Amino acid sequence: MSEKPWLDNYPPEIPAEIDPTQYISLKALLESSFQRFGDLAAFSNLGVSLSFREVETLSRYFATYLQSVAGLSTGDRVAVMMPNLLQYPVVLFGILRAGFVAVNVNPLYTPRELEHQLRDSGARAIIVLENFASTLQKVRDRTDVQTVIVSSLGDHYPPIKRALTNLVVRRVKKLVPKWDIQDAVGYRQVLSKGRQYVYEDVPVKSDQTAFLQYTGGTTGVAKGAILTHRNMVSNVLQLTSWTRPFITGKNEVVITALPLYHIFSLTVNLFGFVELGGCNVLITNPRDLPAFVKELKGKPFSFISGVNTLFNGLLNTPGFSSVDFSTLKGSLGGGMAVQRPVAEKWQEVTGNALTQGYGLTETSPLVTANLLDGSSFNGSVGLPVPSTEVAIFDDDGQVLAIGEIGEICVRGPQVMRGYWNRPEETSAVFLDGGWFCTGDIGRMDEQGFVYIEDRKKDLIIVSGFNVYPNEIEDVVAAHPGVLEVAAVGVEDEHSGERVKLFVVKKDKNLTESSLIEHCREGLTAYKVPRQVVFRDELPKTSVGKVLRRALKDQ
Repeated sequence: MSEKPWLDNYPPEIPAEIDPTQYISLKALLESSFQRFGDLAAFSNLGVSLSFREVETLSRYFATYLQSVAGLSTGDRVAVMMPNLLQYPVVLFGILRAGFVAVNVNPLYTPRELEHQLRDSGARAIIVLENFASTLQKVRDRTDVQTVIVSSLGDHYPPIKRALTNLVVRRVKKLVPKWDIQDAVGYRQVLSKGRQYVYEDVPVKSDQTAFLQYTGGTTGVAKGAILTHRNMVSNVLQLTSWTRPFITGKNEVVITALPLYHIFSLTVNLFGFVELGGCNVLITNPRDLPAFVKELKGKPFSFISGVNTLFNGLLNTPGFSSVDFSTLKGSLGGGMAVQRPVAEKWQEVTGNALTQGYGLTETSPLVTANLLDGSSFNGSVGLPVPSTEVAIFDDDGQVLAIGEIGEICVRGPQVMRGYWNRPEETSAVFLDGGWFCTGDIGRMDEQGFVYIEDRKKDLIIVSGFNVYPNEIEDVVAAHPGVLEVAAVGVEDEHSGERVKLFVVKKDKNLTESSLIEHCREGLTAYKVPRQVVFRDELPKTSVGKVLRRALKDQ
């Protein structure tokens, strides 16, 4: 059997390898797209669009301000604390084009989390939406931040719409807590000032750091994964070579609901479709599902990415089934396991298969994906993408045979350089030969398809047997009375651990006994939950990933 069985399942149009030197940096990739796609729409938000040419101009002004007025030097870290708005690509592309390092910050962070990330990264500047400026004010004095740029929600809207939007946000909805940062500069002021200076076209090398992308906040102190320009360019080319046979790119519309500060949305939606010449429709608040559905009805779209909870939420929102799906070519789920019942319902409603992919912050993120060829949900996370090797290792660092369960390890040009200022943690996740250990448990079949069993740390051990929460959640989610579910292990004096369920009801008459009975039909006795707790909602990360750890701690 071939050493890379997955290659036998590639369609002829997908190459086994990509050429990471096609672009020396993200700067080169962006500038190629600006030139190729000029007047095409690149980004759109609530009816306002920016063309590739406009993004080129505005991001150049932003870069010039950081260089000439803020006085930053190559390699300085610049934090971006913003939801999906037109400002985001302008700011981010400006940072990268000037040779600085972008530090994405979740705008919903508490002061403690924000302080950790700013101090750890050593960020010298930050761009923040005014809605979150009060959080920054509380911690700024304890960080290295010298330049604060504050933006308002309506900054890219035409004058009347801008004034109205900002008035409603501040006065009517009261979404901007009081803040006072004396030396803060307004975003629009920054652009007009940047326009007055000469842009310094700095060379950016492939081994320079592009992002400090923080990860692991759900499992302890967040660590910054060092993602170089080569890492990111490689992953964008891996993604586009994978999707190009199915999604031509030019003029394609992609729905971007996951926050761009999350690595999945950042690479797949933002950079992927910039390289393809598509238009990102930025959804600022995907939690407002009725408004989201209304937005989906606004214009036909080709591609949507999300997490299982987002797809499930949309399917349960009135009006979603009457959206026009005639142009939909790809639906990609990642970030957490896509549950089979959700995937099957998605295909039934949209006529498009919900494709599962897999990746991590440390791998920029894409590692494996299923083809966008319309084949139905197969439960796997797909085949390794071009120039990527995946192997399953045991705890002694030995490669396991096909079908055996162990830790998924990855090798490829998209794998991070290491964790920022954490040499011990870096060496702990790499094996000899450059293999990165993902911490995920899985297996590979004869054809090269990878199956995730679970996170190493979420594994439940009942009387010595391994129980994977994903499997239990899949069975429970198939019950028509269940809206959302999470399975965790809790201590048990007889079996070591037992399975406990947390469930959000779809049917108010659902009972604990009927749900456990349903589990008995689909699960071996030791996997059957012993206890069901009904909740109004489940704790989630900002991208909608269910926090099993938080449930376990409660």
